[in-house]
Amino acid sequence: MNMTERPNGVFPAVCPLDCPDTCGLLLHKENGKIVKVTGNPDHPATRGAICNKVRHMAERVHHPERLKYPMKRSGPKGSGEFVRISWSEAISEIADKFREMSTEYGPESILPYSFYGNMGVLNAEGMDRRFFARLGASKLAYTICNSAGNAGWKHTMGFGGGSSPEDTLKAKLFIVWGGNIVSTSMHQAVLMEQARKNGAKVVVIDVHKNLTGRRADWFIPLYPGTDTALALGLMHVLFDRGLTDEKFLAQYTLGHEELREHVKAYTPERVSRITGVPAEDIIRLALLYGETSPSHIHIGNGLQHHDNGGMAVRTVACLPALTGQWVRGGGAMKSNGAYASLNDEALQRPDLRVNPGVRTINMNKLADALLTLTPKVRGLFVFGSNPAVVAPEAERVRQGLMREDLFTVVHELFMTDTAKYADIVLPATSSFENTDLYTSYWHHYVQLQEPVIQPIGESKSNFDMFKMLAEEMGFAEEAFREDEESVICAALDNPDNPYLNGVTLNRLKEERFAELDMSPKQEYLNRLTTPSGKIELYSDTLKALGLPPLPTYMPLEEGFDGENRSTRNTAYPLMFVSPPNHNFLNSTFANVHKHQSMEKEPLLQIHPQDAEARGIEDGQFVEVYNDRGVYTLKASVTELMLPGTVVSQGLWWNNTAEGSAKQGGAGIRGISGRRLANALTSSRTADMGGGATFFSTTVEVRLAAGAEALAKPD
Repeated sequence: MNMTERPNGVFPAVCPLDCPDTCGLLLHKENGKIVKVTGNPDHPATRGAICNKVRHMAERVHHPERLKYPMKRSGPKGSGEFVRISWSEAISEIADKFREMSTEYGPESILPYSFYGNMGVLNAEGMDRRFFARLGASKLAYTICNSAGNAGWKHTMGFGGGSSPEDTLKAKLFIVWGGNIVSTSMHQAVLMEQARKNGAKVVVIDVHKNLTGRRADWFIPLYPGTDTALALGLMHVLFDRGLTDEKFLAQYTLGHEELREHVKAYTPERVSRITGVPAEDIIRLALLYGETSPSHIHIGNGLQHHDNGGMAVRTVACLPALTGQWVRGGGAMKSNGAYASLNDEALQRPDLRVNPGVRTINMNKLADALLTLTPKVRGLFVFGSNPAVVAPEAERVRQGLMREDLFTVVHELFMTDTAKYADIVLPATSSFENTDLYTSYWHHYVQLQEPVIQPIGESKSNFDMFKMLAEEMGFAEEAFREDEESVICAALDNPDNPYLNGVTLNRLKEERFAELDMSPKQEYLNRLTTPSGKIELYSDTLKALGLPPLPTYMPLEEGFDGENRSTRNTAYPLMFVSPPNHNFLNSTFANVHKHQSMEKEPLLQIHPQDAEARGIEDGQFVEVYNDRGVYTLKASVTELMLPGTVVSQGLWWNNTAEGSAKQGGAGIRGISGRRLANALTSSRTADMGGGATFFSTTVEVRLAAGAEALAKPD
């Protein structure tokens, strides 16, 4: 009897969220329904601890607003008016439309748009990739999250993996740079606290004193987008004070002599003007880093979401080499995903593509793709993402979604903001209703998820839905008839990755989670995959791309630093940063009442100096605006960041504005349609990897019209 057929009991599972921790879970079932989610204490990395987001996952899985049946639009786009149809009707209409578009406009007129709403590899990058390759659709560049930082790390280190989590327990200095790990990687935060109990000092560098910053021994605030300058200032001091490991530099790096000369220009005094960090603190931090071993740097996602985000991560990644910190407990970590690299060729089957030269569309450019790109995008298939909320230039994205000549399909669990613009909405299963394979971009375990509950209503997984659509389209290849287990076996068979040795489907069925073979990591520094095989402080590859070969600070295209305040846009003189909040994951959970009640409502954190200059008081409704849009929310006057920076945490569904506000206890009549943080953000791409530039945004803030009335309870 499989798990779905057993109505009661406790069953193993995997957290599907786009989070580094990839926790082992236990699902408690009563009468066929999940009633409680707890951590699996037997999981070696996560050890039974889980966050509140996952603890309340049952409320999301069994949410009364789960989509249960296919639906077809019956009213205007965006109205949310739909009628129920059958799966056969839905699949038939989608196939007919795709055939018509392919014949009349070419298959590249169709664009898949997805991301990792479910981190299971089969449902995030399996049968869908096969289907759209065989169809000949436009390719999507998956760049909205970590591509700039990953590219920056690659240009320095090559291999996409760093320090092992358990080794960080041995760190004597723990630096969190641009990440709120208390909210976004809780188990690494636990290891950090254990290291501190063992005597380690914790330093947090960020633009905002978030929950992690508040736990630090030393919090260092800086201006947004100036991380590269701070890292170069530390290098200046390390070289100047003789704190570098010359033997390590000679053996394992390329370009250390060029870097030594280059950073002479980044004096503590100059870097202080750029970053807002006092010169004496720059010197103090450099001495602390240079004199403490092992020292570990955890590189977060925050610093990469800028125009100069790739260079920022590249530069910080150079620091451990200068002081020879690549020892157990030291070094750095941006992402550890490469340790569990799968056989992507077998998983995604790019060989099925009939037009390999087809265009690639950067997912950050969705607004342009829908409004100005030629030839036009005429078909859009969205799954595992909510671009009407998460994509930059959100107002323009919605204008594009309103096009009457755009045929849009959304496969989702809920009627999201994006789904309201669809022509066809298909109900998706949750991860606990699927078979899937999970790797982690933090720890070193691979995990298997098998279905624990029956699909809700008529919902189907991405894997099954795209197989149905392939059959309707007449795709006869065997790749569309494979089952989940066959695809898992193919994905795990990757001779190019020795870390996967011994990880098999049979082992996963028996053990649920299998540790990677980490023995090759003993030769980590000799296995780097840069062109030189060394840590490249100087990169010829970057030079060939037209970027500085040495780490170099480049001011933001939209924004300012402390040295260049005269270039500040007088119309929009504030930097706007919109990091994750504690209880949502991007837009996921923003429609769940328990999570809404914990977050209460959107807030704009504004420094007292900036608030006073604008006549804004704590608790008043304000409008944050620029040429791209307006965001209306309450002001929270605080000193958690430097003057000139405003912060709003979390992405809130726009279509639940009124309900969420009432649950939070304050009526906000008249702001429906103005709950979009990403209405303000640009679709410019970063210096490397085509990454997003969410945090390189300038705005102005004013009191909202009728702010006093808006603040009154209903």
